[in-house]
Amino acid sequence: MFTPRERRLIARLRTPLAVQRYLNALPYNEEPPPGRATLRSFRGVVRAGCAHCLEAALFAAVVLEQYGHPPLVLSFESIDELDHVIFIYRRGDCWGSVARSRDPGLHGRKPVFATPRALALSYVDPYIDFTGRVTGYAVVDLRGLGEYDWRLSEKNVWKVERTLLDHPHRAIHSTDRHVDAMRARYRAFRQRFPDRKPLFYRGRERWTPLPAEFRSTPATPIA
Repeated sequence: MFTPRERRLIARLRTPLAVQRYLNALPYNEEPPPGRATLRSFRGVVRAGCAHCLEAALFAAVVLEQYGHPPLVLSFESIDELDHVIFIYRRGDCWGSVARSRDPGLHGRKPVFATPRALALSYVDPYIDFTGRVTGYAVVDLRGLGEYDWRLSEKNVWKVERTLLDHPHRAIHSTDRHVDAMRARYRAFRQRFPDRKPLFYRGRERWTPLPAEFRSTPATPIA
């Protein structure tokens, strides 16, 4: 059962955009020393007041499940094993997402994508940094976890992470030439602006609003 505080919060966050804005306002969970790694449930995120990407996806899944959205998450695999997880939802015939990240291009998307794969492809270029490159994606329905309490557990819900890691991912292919060019642009930007992340990607009109810490980032057009 939800606590009164949790029920009030859910009552406020009636749409994916409302959930995205709420998550944007939370500090990103950097899991700094001396603290340990966490994987908090919705309840844990409410209490801690911060979230990393998978915690944010679980938070969104619980809130939006109350408004009829299945608890679906999309998991990305990367060559550097720094994976990313987002909550996805369907509106009419189109798909959108809710997400939190340390990188501006890995946040939410408006519900304008024809398929989950098309949605996943919108993350490929923003995923490229010094080491990252998407190699695959998987859509997972968290209801498949059965009686496991990933929604309201007081403990870390590591079974969710294990389930996503073990789930078969569909391949996403990108050319070495394109990745090398994007990585070079990323390196050049970070050399010029070491404390910022780039926003020079195509398709930004399909992104949802970004957290405040990214809004002052220069957005130079892509060549």
